[in-house]
Amino acid sequence: MKNYDVIIIGAGSVGVPAALSLAQKNVRVLVIDALASPGQGQNKKAIGGIRATHSDKGKIFTCQRSIEIFSTWKQIYGDDIGWIQNGYSFPAYTKEDAKKLKDLMKIQKSFNLDINWLTPEEYLEIVPGINKKNLQGSTYSPKDGSASPLLAINAFYFKSLEYGARYKFKETVSSITILSDTEIKVKTNKDEYCAAKVINAAGNYARQIGQLIGLDFPVEPDSHEGAITEPVERFFGPMIVDLRPSQDPATEDSANFYFYQNNEGQVIFCLTPKHLIKGTASESTSVFLPQVAKRMVELFPKLANLKVRRTWRGQYPMTPDGFPIVGETKEFPNFINAIGMCGQGYMLGPGLGELLTRIITCELTQDDIDVLKHFNLYRNFLGIEQFK
Repeated sequence: MKNYDVIIIGAGSVGVPAALSLAQKNVRVLVIDALASPGQGQNKKAIGGIRATHSDKGKIFTCQRSIEIFSTWKQIYGDDIGWIQNGYSFPAYTKEDAKKLKDLMKIQKSFNLDINWLTPEEYLEIVPGINKKNLQGSTYSPKDGSASPLLAINAFYFKSLEYGARYKFKETVSSITILSDTEIKVKTNKDEYCAAKVINAAGNYARQIGQLIGLDFPVEPDSHEGAITEPVERFFGPMIVDLRPSQDPATEDSANFYFYQNNEGQVIFCLTPKHLIKGTASESTSVFLPQVAKRMVELFPKLANLKVRRTWRGQYPMTPDGFPIVGETKEFPNFINAIGMCGQGYMLGPGLGELLTRIITCELTQDDIDVLKHFNLYRNFLGIEQFK
């Protein structure tokens, strides 16, 4: 069969959950990906954090639903995807950061997020041994969590197959032809397929996919590196996000960094470079580990003797304002985007999969309409996502 209701381009953090959600609604869906199996692009490079503590309704509502899906997956379907509800924390070491976080908390609480301000003493109870010097306190959102990107995407993939979703791997999309208001032809290096609607979930290559139909989407990847340690007995709770850019000449080319201990006891960490590295090169560098290790040990000395197993480098497909682009295009309403996830596709993916399904089936709620306003392709991109 080469005729489908929906073709999804990209079998990653968004494409696979979308295929599952569509198939559950008996929509005939085909997913096309240039790589050999699901999640082989940026999904496998995600560090696994899942939070709803963002700064706008779009991401908050989407990730609240994602958390519901991740946290109940084992109970509903039986697969262990490594979910733990370890929470997120943003410790503040300056009065300016403390004020920003407290101001943002007002917005977050208006969307019923479970987030509170902890005093330094309260924070030390959940992260014993963290550097107390100049600690002003921390936000803490206990319902946020983490799961294994590898286990999760494979669970979503195999479940989508059970519901009838189909996949074509090792096929590169070479052209897209809008034949009519109800038919789009997608040609790959191996075959041709037709569908009533197409979802662009191509991650790093979302812009190139848009260019195949004459549209230019403002999505540009930049590089980030991560690492994972050996497993050890659990010794702290939440994801820790240090917002401060480095003031040390030895690590000055680094902005924020963050780390947590996963369900297997491994510490996973990542750093945001101050000067972004554009493009899709994925070779690890010799700069990252010395840079981030120095900062992590200064913040949390207990980390000093951990052995790092491996490092890697992946991309954040970025938009100018740090918010995704999701929804129909004006020029071709049956061509739908789910792109520019800005490094948060893994946590947004399950919630977005259901939202995309409601777009396809014309079942949008008022909350969905409000969310899509935040993700609108035709916005001015002048806003900035706080603490992205």
